[in-house]
Amino acid sequence: MILDKLENASQYFESVPRFEEFMQFFNSNDLEALPACKIKLDGNDLFVNILDFKGKEAANCKMEAHHDYIDIQIPLGEDEQMGWKAQVDCESIKEEYNEGKDVEFYNDKAVATFTVPAGHFAVFFPSDAHQPGIAPGKEYRKLIVKTRVD
Repeated sequence: MILDKLENASQYFESVPRFEEFMQFFNSNDLEALPACKIKLDGNDLFVNILDFKGKEAANCKMEAHHDYIDIQIPLGEDEQMGWKAQVDCESIKEEYNEGKDVEFYNDKAVATFTVPAGHFAVFFPSDAHQPGIAPGKEYRKLIVKTRVD
């Protein structure tokens, strides 16, 4: 897992496939002005979901993990709390792995919670189970970038 400011993204270009390509898109577009949508930047290898998001209580946010994609989560307008647990330590499957959606959900609780401030990003690798969306009562724009694992 990585947590950092967007201005430091270039430090991770070698570690996160296609992150540089996403940042070129990010820096050349007003993402607050675009409609909520999914934009494919490199077919199914790199895409971004632009969401107008309503945060939830932690109890209503699922712990999830992915096999084929790395998640880059970027809250734009508000800070967001997220939880983390090593995927190999997850013991209670809530929903079996869905290959089409590349997600598995768990009943497990996070072993660490942290704030992702607006203007920062969190990168979750397949080894990172994560619990995004903890922002009770907040409504904001959020980006979820999906980049295929090489």
